[in-house]
Amino acid sequence: MKKRAKTFTISAVAEEFEVHPQTLRLYEREGLLKPSRSEGNTRLYTDADLERLELILSLTRDLGVNLAGVEIILNMREKMDAMQREFERFFNYLQSHADELSHFTEPPPEAGALVPINRLHRPVPAKRRAAGSKSGR
Repeated sequence: MKKRAKTFTISAVAEEFEVHPQTLRLYEREGLLKPSRSEGNTRLYTDADLERLELILSLTRDLGVNLAGVEIILNMREKMDAMQREFERFFNYLQSHADELSHFTEPPPEAGALVPINRLHRPVPAKRRAAGSKSGR
């Protein structure tokens, strides 16, 4: 039997956080909160929803951020979390394949390069040499 996560109704959340239920409905309309629904279409807030609400209220009450700013901040946080997970996944991959990767040697110059770069041996065009000597006077 699957254990159900603890959920809270809109009235319980509104009372706990001292906000009007219409405020919670507004946050849902604006896409800031996404509570699940019961079979009877009652909003059900999870612990994750409550954590997100705490952040929203902190931004609006304590820092004076408007709802558009809250949306931007929440989206940035989600992107940063996704980037962090991707970085950790890549780092774990590198750690698990460190022995394989340590056997690689430096590739020969221009091996597989899309654009060959050889600035050390490329002569400087005459026009650039002349321009450089004029500005040095």
